[in-house]
This record gives sequence, structure tokens and C-alpha cells, in this order.
Amino acid sequence: MLTPLTTGFVKRLRSNDQAAWFELWEVFGPVVRAQLSKWGKGRIGVETVRDLSQETLAALSESIDRYDPARGARFSTWLLAIARHVLSDELDRRGASKRGGSRKASSLEEEWMAAAPGAGVDAQYEQQVFAAKVVAAVVATGKEADFTDFSIYAMRVLEGKPGKDVASALGISEPTVSRRAARVRDILRIKLADVIRTYSFTQDELDEAARNGIDLTPKQDAVAADDQLFDEAVAEIHHRQAELRRADQSARLE
Repeated sequence: MLTPLTTGFVKRLRSNDQAAWFELWEVFGPVVRAQLSKWGKGRIGVETVRDLSQETLAALSESIDRYDPARGARFSTWLLAIARHVLSDELDRRGASKRGGSRKASSLEEEWMAAAPGAGVDAQYEQQVFAAKVVAAVVATGKEADFTDFSIYAMRVLEGKPGKDVASALGISEPTVSRRAARVRDILRIKLADVIRTYSFTQDELDEAARNGIDLTPKQDAVAADDQLFDEAVAEIHHRQAELRRADQSARLE
């Protein structure tokens, strides 16, 4: 069953809410472009990857009404199937052009809306999709948390600086560093839960946080999450996705 947040987000997409589409592409665009480059294996350049990623979004917008999670497909899997369909059309068109003929683009048939076992989904792609959700939650946390508090959390966790170094740099005590970082951690847990629910359309996706070492249990609950393990998991995922986003930005600038 879809959560209210998820249902609301899909409704926004179906009503052509441009902010929702921009939000979707900001989160998942780098992941899709990385996958297109991987599939292209040097046959397509950066500009083509950018164009195909935009065509993927256009195809998604035209077929969003047909997305049905009850049929067993993750939203990420379906998005990737559309991207592969767009890439295949491009390569087929090029092949037909070289042969001196022409080829009509194939339609996005219903089988692409199902689980699409041939879509080429692998563990790395799914990890990147989940990491994109984590980064989106971190960004949202940075907008809501106190600026200094978030800076402390970023230095302590995302940059991996020792607590004593952060305390020394800011002229505060280590206990203060821990206390202010904890405030941000609490907000981040809430944002992670919100983002995961928003962009997760199956139970399997909702369970991804636990599989990636991120316990979203609120700190005040009797069975509290291990803060250190939570921070380590968030930092590792954030670093991995930051590398992908840097590579994506560099390619687009070139």
C-alpha cells in the first residue's frame, strides 16, 4: 500500500506540478545519467547522455498515469526501464542512419511498466538510488536545522573531524559539540523517514534503510538507535553519492 506522502507525490507528478518534477530529477537525475553512461560504453557522449536523460523525464511524464506499484515494480526500476528504452531507441536510430534507412521510435509498451527483469537493474544502481534519497534528506535537514548546529554535524560526521577539533575550531566544548550534533541527528532521522516514504513505492523500498545500516528509530524511544552506527552509515552513503554527483556535474560542465 502506498503511504499518504507517496500517494501525494505521485498525484503532484500526475497533475504536472513542475516543482515535483524538478524535485524528482534533482534527486535521481545524476543516477540515471550515470547508468546511461555505463550502458553507452563510450558509444554516446556527455551531451547525448544529457539529452537522453531529459527524454527519459519526458517519457516518464507521458506515462506516469500507467505506473502501478501493485504490479511489482519499484519506481526506480520503472524509471530505469524507461531510460533503457530511450537509449535503445537512440542506438537503433543511429544504426538505421548508418545503413541509410530510417527507424520509427518504438512505443513504451506496457511491459516496461511491470517489473522489467531485462532492464539491467543491478545492486549498484539500487544503492545509488537509495543514496540519492539519503542526500536529499541531508539537504532538507540543512535547510531546517540551525545553521551552526548543521555545520557542527557536517564537520563531525560528514567530514569525519574529531570532536575535539570541531570544538577547538568553534571555541566550544566537546559536550556542546555532541549536544548540538544530536539535534541535527534527530531532525535527519525525521527527514530520512519522510524522504524514503515519499520516493518509495513498495515495501521492499521502505525496508532499505534498515538494510543499509540506518535505524530510523526516534532517539526518545525505548529501543534507541546506535548514534555512532547511524552517523557512520549516513557518512559513507553521503560520500559515495557526493562522488557520483561531482562526476555528473563535471561531465555537464565539460
